[in-house]
Amino acid sequence: MHDIRLIRSEPENFDKALSRRGFEPVSETVLEMDGARRALALELQTLQTKRNEVSRQIGQAMKQGEKDKAEGMKAEVSAIKEKMTALESDEAAIGEKLQRFLSAIPNLAAEDVPEGKDEQDNKEVFRWGEPRQFTFKPKEHADFAPALGLDFDTAAAMSGARFALMKGAMARLNRAIGQYMLNCQTETNGFTEIAPPLLVRDHALFGTGQLPKFEEDLFHTTDDRWLIPTAEVCLTNIVRESILDEKELPLRFTALTPCFRAEAGAAGRDTRGLIRQHQFDKVEMVAITTPEQSTAEQMRMVECAEHILQSLNLPYRRVLLCTGDMGFSATRTYDLEVWLPGQNCYREISSISDCGAFQARRMGARYRPEEGKGTAAVHTLNGSGLAVGRTLVAILENYQEEDGTVTIPEVLHPYMNGITKLEIL
Repeated sequence: MHDIRLIRSEPENFDKALSRRGFEPVSETVLEMDGARRALALELQTLQTKRNEVSRQIGQAMKQGEKDKAEGMKAEVSAIKEKMTALESDEAAIGEKLQRFLSAIPNLAAEDVPEGKDEQDNKEVFRWGEPRQFTFKPKEHADFAPALGLDFDTAAAMSGARFALMKGAMARLNRAIGQYMLNCQTETNGFTEIAPPLLVRDHALFGTGQLPKFEEDLFHTTDDRWLIPTAEVCLTNIVRESILDEKELPLRFTALTPCFRAEAGAAGRDTRGLIRQHQFDKVEMVAITTPEQSTAEQMRMVECAEHILQSLNLPYRRVLLCTGDMGFSATRTYDLEVWLPGQNCYREISSISDCGAFQARRMGARYRPEEGKGTAAVHTLNGSGLAVGRTLVAILENYQEEDGTVTIPEVLHPYMNGITKLEIL
């Protein structure tokens, strides 16, 4: 959500910044609705003052025995009240309309974000590791992993497309990846582990920006709850409607949870394999901090995610997303893309976003600076540390052997109970 005071004070600059994200100017529409709402508020204030004055005069008339005059003024007060009720209804309606309009406007891009329309305009800023040189033609995981315990057919029979069932050592490896990453984020990187609910109300998803714009990508229950598309929703809403002291910041939370996405907008993409599933596990990182520390905190989170990839010896690159490819709530996003030899390309495995004060305004999350008066909106950041399923894909494809087995990275051995290789079942 945007601070309407900024739109009032710098409408042309706001529209110019919004145009970088491919949106038409909105300030004229916003200011028109805001002006109408403020005019109604002023009229209500004037009527309130008049009602108080007439009410005072009624008391004086009654004391002086002027009952007829008092009765006439009572009728005037009654008429004022009726008019105020109508104006309050009009003010609430236009206020709600203004809020709906503002809530559909994406965050503004930071100045260092490159302009562009889609992923083709993203900017690679860092690359780590050399892709393995295979002595055979590497396969995509969907072509060889079913023999190792990755069962798409059984999952489809019970749940439909875009689900997977894992058996034996494959299931253990999937669990090991999540546990390893969660331990890294808590024990090494200082995040506080959270075990959040997987079902949330509308306001939680509104606060992080998934509602109302991305309703079709979510799973909705019959009792007006939503399955979380990412633990970002829960972790960020921990500070909803809070006023924090600056000395408490930064707050850093992490969670390993299942995530659920309808993937309604992804028809035809990645229909095979684990890349795009309706249900998947992910280790999420969320940070709550001050505006001054926001950029540094984002880079810290990038490093936390990159450490996982480096420890698994998975080649990757860091990409700064362009204005047209960023998420709705982000002001700046770095994607980490891991090398998949089966596809012969880099694919996203983590997305780390600085949302500035955008989500905080939607949630009412503020902090009290150590110096100065009043409160200000906190800055929120989120990122994958990492997506478990996509990390499993990267391990399967990068560590595959010609005989169809997969060597398990050494850092995962303590979690595998002696299993060092996935064998054909």
